[in-house]
Amino acid sequence: MRLLQITIPAGKRETLLSTLDDEGIDYVVSDETSGREFDAIAHIPLPTNAVESVLEQLREVGLDEDAYIVVLDANTVVSRRFTKLQEEYDENRIARDELVAAASELVPSTNTYILMTIVSALIATAGLLLDSPAVVVGSMVIAPLVGPAMSASIGTVVSEQRMFVRGIYLQVMGLLLAIIAAFAFAFVVRNVNLIPPITDVTAVPEIRERIAPDFLSLVIAIGAGVAGIVSLTTGVSTALVGVMIAVALIPPAATVGIGLAWGAPLVTLGSGVLLLVNVLSINLAAMVVLWYSGYRPQHWFKTGHARQAMLKRAATLLVAIAVLSAFLGGVTLDSYQRANTDEAIQEEVQTTVDQFETTHDIELLSVEVSYPRAVPFQDPDRIVVRIGIPPGESLSGLATLIRERVAAETGHNVDTEVRYVQTERG
Repeated sequence: MRLLQITIPAGKRETLLSTLDDEGIDYVVSDETSGREFDAIAHIPLPTNAVESVLEQLREVGLDEDAYIVVLDANTVVSRRFTKLQEEYDENRIARDELVAAASELVPSTNTYILMTIVSALIATAGLLLDSPAVVVGSMVIAPLVGPAMSASIGTVVSEQRMFVRGIYLQVMGLLLAIIAAFAFAFVVRNVNLIPPITDVTAVPEIRERIAPDFLSLVIAIGAGVAGIVSLTTGVSTALVGVMIAVALIPPAATVGIGLAWGAPLVTLGSGVLLLVNVLSINLAAMVVLWYSGYRPQHWFKTGHARQAMLKRAATLLVAIAVLSAFLGGVTLDSYQRANTDEAIQEEVQTTVDQFETTHDIELLSVEVSYPRAVPFQDPDRIVVRIGIPPGESLSGLATLIRERVAAETGHNVDTEVRYVQTERG
């Protein structure tokens, strides 16, 4: 529920109040005694989703843009007429003006935004290098990225050009700052040895998750955009949704910086693509959901312009996402092929060991398939097979046989190592 406080312009009192009476809306009027161009102040309790409709009607009959409109939260309204009004406006959606104000409040001052973005990027970088999920999550909580992402979409739909430009500017600046801060911090960490040396950053699980994005990453980003804008339009707290959006942006940006600091172009490429796909998808999802939720510019003659701008920007985002999705598709296909290759190697090793079991008392314990680096589009380069054998028994030639069989069946000539583990059972 909301409580509207509206200053009524001189000469418009009867017209505005009769409009409220016609709609069956209760109000309380007090005189405005400041001596300005206003006659009175109206206090109007309304259901949340009725605010926009009522303001539109009041503007049509004389409430001009110079009037003061204050929208407050109302905890309880006891009135039969208000209950009927709630039944009439049962959709849970805040007014356009309130939406614009809420998005503006989510964007901190420039200095605060810069500081919090840099701090969150530094914490994310530390968490990634330490392989600490808890630290990475902490960096997302303080990241101030939800406001700019939502502002750009809202600015497009309601034709607020300044809000759109500021949202885009802050997003670009924030992500560049995050990458630069992550690069500088990772460079210092690497060269000053603040942690044990990391020769291959792709071996760190938290980093490895961000360098091989697939189509599921697209689902996460779209979900974050939808959740962000729905939380705003329904007046729900955006704190947790802000974390969701930061999940899609801060860790990939920090990973890009780490890749630059370690001179690992594949790490930079993979995480960079993930970052771009995420930020574009968040903006697209938020803009489309907002438009189809029924939000439009305040003035009807701007609706056509807003629609054209929305379609043009949505098309641009779609094309960019489609181009980047080619990489996601390649990674998804590579993951599928890698899983099939691993399974085929497992089967061939098992078949070879089964043949030996007919003449030797041996048991296959494990098969490990290794790749040169934990990045997409790599062929296996090593197989490590652990075989259990009785004490005192020895075997030879099994590694060569496994290698030849794997090469014949899968087309991969892979270095094969067999480790014999003496096992005794009682």
